[in-house]
Amino acid sequence: MARTKQTRASAAPGAGTLFALRAIGLVILARWLFSMGEMEPLTALRAMASSPWACINLVFLFLLIFLPGAKARAERPFHPLPQWLRQALRLFAFLGLLFAVWSVGAFALAAGWRRAFNAVAATNGWLIAAPALYATVVWICRPRALWRTNIAARRFAIGRFAISVDAVTRTAVVWAESRKLGQYDARELSLRWQAGAQRALHMARAAHAVDLSGAQHATVPPISNGHATLERAGVGGLLRRPAVELMWDSPAAAGHNRQTVFRAPLSTEGDRVAARALDANLRQA
Repeated sequence: MARTKQTRASAAPGAGTLFALRAIGLVILARWLFSMGEMEPLTALRAMASSPWACINLVFLFLLIFLPGAKARAERPFHPLPQWLRQALRLFAFLGLLFAVWSVGAFALAAGWRRAFNAVAATNGWLIAAPALYATVVWICRPRALWRTNIAARRFAIGRFAISVDAVTRTAVVWAESRKLGQYDARELSLRWQAGAQRALHMARAAHAVDLSGAQHATVPPISNGHATLERAGVGGLLRRPAVELMWDSPAAAGHNRQTVFRAPLSTEGDRVAARALDANLRQA
């Protein structure tokens, strides 16, 4: 009788994020309990009750360890946390980072760099590890798109916005982080290039498509249609990053002609590639 092959269950996308956040919370809690263990229990409780910063840390550690409402889901690989929880953790972690940097910097200026170095060695590097942990939480909870760009699956990520285009129904769903902005007819959507368009145009002209054999190179022609209009940038625009606007022009919906769905800067090469691919898909629709 044939036996089915046993395979290891792969973790859902986002499980690593939850594990990292809980691990950071447990490390901070263990260090905090170790510091409180050097004091008398009654004195430690009085100090915690009279310190607003201790109460903020307690709330932060509770949210960081228990993560209420968090769940790893395959359809949201980069957003396993609810929006309110991600914003709360980012705020508390940013406040903790400011407090840690300010306290360590004030101690180093008052006591001198030699004593500060001795204090870092005496605390086993905790004076440097604590700000690093808070900064890590801020970085993990940064604004991100719902997924990475997958041109074959018609999923695009530009900044913190995610767009999914369905070629069969000709619809497009737009997400701002983990919040759904709406579902639109793909034929009514278009991209418009903003500041820094000359640079984006130069990069589009300089881009090359390499075939699988690697023997031929073809220059990608610039986009020159009504769906992606390039605007001339002034002297001040040279200092700004190029950006795109997703426009919704619906003749059937009164009051929604030429409405901006979102505006996102093209800060990385991945954003620029996703913007050009999204514009090509919208033109095909």
